[in-house]
Amino acid sequence: MHPFRTALHDELHARPSIYFNEPAHIYHLTLLECSDALDSIVETLDDLAADALQGLVSLDGYATKWERHTEFLSLTMVVPKQAHAEFWPPLPESLAALIRGHEELLIECSQVLVESAEEWGGSTGRYGFRDPCGSQVGAGDAVIWSDFRLTPDGVNRILLVNHNLNAYRLGRMVRRLLEIETYRMMASLTLPVAKDVARELRNYERKLTELSDQNAHSSSDARQILKSISDLSSRIVRLTARTRQRFSATEAYAQIVFERIAELRESHVLGRQRLGVFIERRFRPTVRYCSATHQRMERVKESVANLGELLQTRVQVEVEEQNGAILHSLNERATTQIKIQKAVEGLSIIAISYYLLSLLKLLYEGARSLGLDLSPRDASLYAAPVVVLVLGTIIRRIRKAQRE
Repeated sequence: MHPFRTALHDELHARPSIYFNEPAHIYHLTLLECSDALDSIVETLDDLAADALQGLVSLDGYATKWERHTEFLSLTMVVPKQAHAEFWPPLPESLAALIRGHEELLIECSQVLVESAEEWGGSTGRYGFRDPCGSQVGAGDAVIWSDFRLTPDGVNRILLVNHNLNAYRLGRMVRRLLEIETYRMMASLTLPVAKDVARELRNYERKLTELSDQNAHSSSDARQILKSISDLSSRIVRLTARTRQRFSATEAYAQIVFERIAELRESHVLGRQRLGVFIERRFRPTVRYCSATHQRMERVKESVANLGELLQTRVQVEVEEQNGAILHSLNERATTQIKIQKAVEGLSIIAISYYLLSLLKLLYEGARSLGLDLSPRDASLYAAPVVVLVLGTIIRRIRKAQRE
């Protein structure tokens, strides 16, 4: 059996929902991971959770589920509603004590009140909602209400009126609602980052325009422009590396939100806007803005790279022109040297001829003084072949040396 066979198969059963019956209060908290700051919460909840990613425990007798994700930790507690209890009781003390000291990491807090159809009074006003959205979900087996306004304590309240959902379907329905809120907030974390990136990109685009204009003028210093482009490219690459993970996470979280909304199978409640429509119309612009900023950053990076390539081509052409001028100068110099060499060669032949004839004259005069009877005409006839032979040999050796 493959060593990963069991673990991979058990992924089908990972992160199950909490199943319960109405009426109940569901408290859901999402805390951002920050340098393993949430390890103490997990250790307090479950001593056996050293390597686990989720667990279901009992906290003060209430079913509490924790799930650890890459960027956040979620806590969900189900508290049965007591008869004649208030609609929105505060966070249980056991859950509040668990996150005490980590309040600055709390990114999402939702409270879901699950009422039965019999307890539902037919008025959202008695639950404190102002102009709420409403949807029938699960093929009309439940109705969800929320105005998506935070309480002074920062809690988002959702009312689910159950008509015909059993404990299993009810648990999954509540889980979808909580995941929509959790992943919506996690995706929205990129919005401040995208705004900061947009401000930086405006400066980069302005600088890119200036460098493009400078590159268009042949009289500008190519080396200085290339240095500026290299500096701009390094800053954009650093910005991309710093924000790529955040933009990718937003895309993934938004996809989950839209999938969970589709899984609700909403239908209209008379005179009310559907929850899914309300969320999509106000959340999708955030996703699009983040996506557009990410694409804008990638386009600026590509434009800087293209400008760098154009400038490198320009520099290469200039270098080739300089090399051509140098080669032309070397060619002219070589031609001049060849002419000089030919002139020197001619002068050398004349000088050698002069010295050779002078030597032959001395030999002739010496022979006459020793009594040799030889006329000048005969001496010239005998000396001419020697002179020609010697000069030919010298010229041949000079030409051979030049060729080598």
